[in-house]
Amino acid sequence: MMVLAALVLCNQSFAQSGVLSGKVTDNNGVAVSGANVLAGSKSTSTSAEGTYSISGIPNGTVSVTVSYIGLKTSKQNVSVNGNTTLDVKLQDDASNLEEVVVTGVVNPKTKLQSSVSITTLDVKQIEQSAPRSTAEIFRTIPGIRSESSGGEGNSNIAVRGVPISSGGSKYLQIQEDGLPVLLFGDISFATADIFTRFDGNVAKVEAIRGGSASILATNSPGGIINFISKTGKTEGGKVATGFGLDYSNFRTDFDYGTKIGDGLYFHTGGFYRTGEGVRKTGFTANNGGQFKFNLTKEFSNGSVTIYAKFLNDRAAAYMPMPVQVSGTNANPSWGSIDGFDATHGALQSVYLNHNVGLGPDGELRRAAVADGMHPVSKSIGASANFTLDNGWKISENGRFSSNNGGFIAPFPAEVGSAASIASSFGTGATLTYANSGTPFNTANGLVARIHMFDTQLNNFNNFMNDLKISKKFDKVDVTAGYFKSLQNISMSWLWNSYLQEVSDDNPRLLNVTNGSGSLLSENGLYAYGTPAWGNLARNYDTQYNVSAPYVNVNVNATDKLSIEAGLRYDMGKVSGSFAGGTSSAFDVNHNGVISPAEANVYAVNTANSTAVNYDYHYTSYSVGANYLLSSSQSIFARMSKGASAKADRILFSGLNYMDGSKINALDFLTQSEVGFKQKFAKGYLYATAFQSKTDEQGGYEATTQSIIQNNYKSLGLEIETAYNVTKDFNLRGALTYTKAEITSGDNKGKEARRQPKLMYNFIPSYKFGKNNNAIGFSFIGQSKAYTQDENKLVMKGFMIVNSFIDFTVTKGLSLNLSGNNLLNTLAITEAEEGSITENKVNYIRARPMPGRSVSMAITYRF
Repeated sequence: MMVLAALVLCNQSFAQSGVLSGKVTDNNGVAVSGANVLAGSKSTSTSAEGTYSISGIPNGTVSVTVSYIGLKTSKQNVSVNGNTTLDVKLQDDASNLEEVVVTGVVNPKTKLQSSVSITTLDVKQIEQSAPRSTAEIFRTIPGIRSESSGGEGNSNIAVRGVPISSGGSKYLQIQEDGLPVLLFGDISFATADIFTRFDGNVAKVEAIRGGSASILATNSPGGIINFISKTGKTEGGKVATGFGLDYSNFRTDFDYGTKIGDGLYFHTGGFYRTGEGVRKTGFTANNGGQFKFNLTKEFSNGSVTIYAKFLNDRAAAYMPMPVQVSGTNANPSWGSIDGFDATHGALQSVYLNHNVGLGPDGELRRAAVADGMHPVSKSIGASANFTLDNGWKISENGRFSSNNGGFIAPFPAEVGSAASIASSFGTGATLTYANSGTPFNTANGLVARIHMFDTQLNNFNNFMNDLKISKKFDKVDVTAGYFKSLQNISMSWLWNSYLQEVSDDNPRLLNVTNGSGSLLSENGLYAYGTPAWGNLARNYDTQYNVSAPYVNVNVNATDKLSIEAGLRYDMGKVSGSFAGGTSSAFDVNHNGVISPAEANVYAVNTANSTAVNYDYHYTSYSVGANYLLSSSQSIFARMSKGASAKADRILFSGLNYMDGSKINALDFLTQSEVGFKQKFAKGYLYATAFQSKTDEQGGYEATTQSIIQNNYKSLGLEIETAYNVTKDFNLRGALTYTKAEITSGDNKGKEARRQPKLMYNFIPSYKFGKNNNAIGFSFIGQSKAYTQDENKLVMKGFMIVNSFIDFTVTKGLSLNLSGNNLLNTLAITEAEEGSITENKVNYIRARPMPGRSVSMAITYRF
């Protein structure tokens, strides 16, 4: 409270010469609540009635700017003399090329002036696509392939044909307010989207592809997606409660921000939700929430913001599921298995509540399967931006996050007939239900060999700091920066093996009995470990210390031509250790008898760890130019090269971890692009042609137990557009064409796995009624792709249809109805198998998008 009081008192206004007041409306005459009004150096936001008042303005001419997301910004000079009235009418804007962007640029620039491909999504645009997870937000960004079939995290995210080698977002960084959520985007079982949530704290999302991303962020040569928080400058808030109409979910959101002093603002918000989720898990699979807070103080020459976040959430992780495939590899027929609906079923079950075994230190421990993806994050940070004398600027952004949690989900290592699974345990082996002892007998007769991905996220704490100093010399801007990060990666793999029937209705566990009548399993558990995969008990305790100085020069050669060039030098120092596993006899259930499963209890080999102590370094560059053809159109071109360092994914292969020159720690990405930006009176068009080359030095993939080492090239075209057909009818869409090819290894010349040639989205929306009620659809789809690099089995193209309707009940109170995947389309995003036996029924493991879900929300805005 003392700090808050000091901030309030430190900049009190003095003489009051005039008062500027008025009302802000849209082109229909409806009051605009929360519009930002800036008069000289003073600012405020409009009330629920659209009114504003700013006092203490010196008499004379003052520049007044009124802005609101989704409406054109109004700028005009006003003569103030005592009490002065100014009413402002804002026009609709499909997208503003004059909107200032902050992601991937050293100094804030408008889209029209930036030599990068950048997409901005405001809250309304995000809600139009009815996303059910963070990754589903990215589906409407051109150039981004977001495989959001894993639930509310653990998604595979790629950019511009750059491969998804082993999960996560390897070449693309997810940020919150300009700093990475995690230093690496593809950490096993700890991807950045697991620790990121979209809620009412977010003002907008900015996403750049290629361009200057390799200079202004570490491990992000492909692009950056940045969640930008509200600051409270726009006064107001909301309380919203939503629930599933055809699935179990209940969620309450709130946020509020306002001015609390002269130049002092705060914003806070969060959510809590609980429910089973969009798939039938049989228990409360989603349970948790997030709280965020920030406080901003503006000075005459800059501002300071302090911010904090607390996230403690649980969400089901959806692994590949049993799917039926027939026909041929080139023209397969995909469908659900009898008794397992691929669009709504799940491998989770009330019959498999816990995973019990030995912990990382040899202790007996128990993990709840209902915890699923369980991130716990406590963050605190501060940012400051100041304009100094003689053209100098300084920017500082730093944050510490205490991160931990867990990841637990059943993975089908094999799906087969009861006879084939039983025979793997020896001649004459039989299967019975673990809960009743009766013989196994279902309609489909299929059994899943479950490997429980039980991973403790022990310590993922990180410190991120980015310092930039800029100097303007006439037509030249020079920025020097220094990025510093410490990222801990401490996790334990504690996996066990089970047998489970293939069913989407609380599948039951199965016991196996050998030919002589001896029971080989206990309540479905047949191994403390994963013998089918060579047993993967593991533990990492590593730290990644990264320093990265960088410099960027921008030359305004003429009024129309700007040239930009940057250089970055990343230096990484890795230390710590990792350990594999070992087996021993251990009486897990303490009954005094060593069962067959207890005879080989696999656990972390704490007595035999491998030391890790190596360095790496790499240089990144980016050169670009932007030329203004007119006040409403520009062209740009850019070349860039960067790298993404590996973390835990190389701690498998038996390399010399004491010598950085012998570690395959880096993967390189080179890109070139040329783009065109056009603003119309009622819309815009962006088009970018790109080419990329990826040099991967190999990483480990757990599910195939192989080192993925390939080089790739891709070329393509991104198109993004929006148009206001009428004042009420808007069209928005994007299309990406990509041709991605493997250029080395056994699969040279073949297409990269899971990369469709065509991705698209089309989003029409219509406002109706005097209260600006709205209805809209989103059509999101892609063409066919191959499941694996050998290019045999085809995943068919698909289109997901979503919709929403917003209805104003009364002033401030609205009702929203949203539907996702209305046609219940079976959309496959990945599969473990690379081929099928043609012209017969095959049972394979694939990750489909969730099926139809419909939700309702009631929101009060104030």
